[in-house]
Amino acid sequence: MYYKFSGFTQRLVGATAAAAYTPQGLKPLVPTESPDPIFGTSKPAPGLPADDPYLGTNKVPDLQKIFQRSDGLPVYLKRGYPDRMLYRTTMALTIGGTIYCLVALFIASQPKNR
Repeated sequence: MYYKFSGFTQRLVGATAAAAYTPQGLKPLVPTESPDPIFGTSKPAPGLPADDPYLGTNKVPDLQKIFQRSDGLPVYLKRGYPDRMLYRTTMALTIGGTIYCLVALFIASQPKNR
């Protein structure tokens, strides 16, 4: 037998299998038609002016110039000072965490003197 929670009596009541698996009378949402596919395009959506500020400018060519420059730096350091600070902070936290774990393991492995 199947049960469901009755919102009216605030108790469990007997129900059919379909009613038990769709609580509170909600029916499963089954789309009748699939939506039209949306493909990427460089044109603005119909009904929108082409000079809307939220569309923004295309930054890809500028970023390609930065990242494809052959200056010997790895990709994660190409954008200058902020990238270097993030890299150094990450390395410091990694090394510090490793040292902390090793010290904690060493302390935990010592016999207790009672």
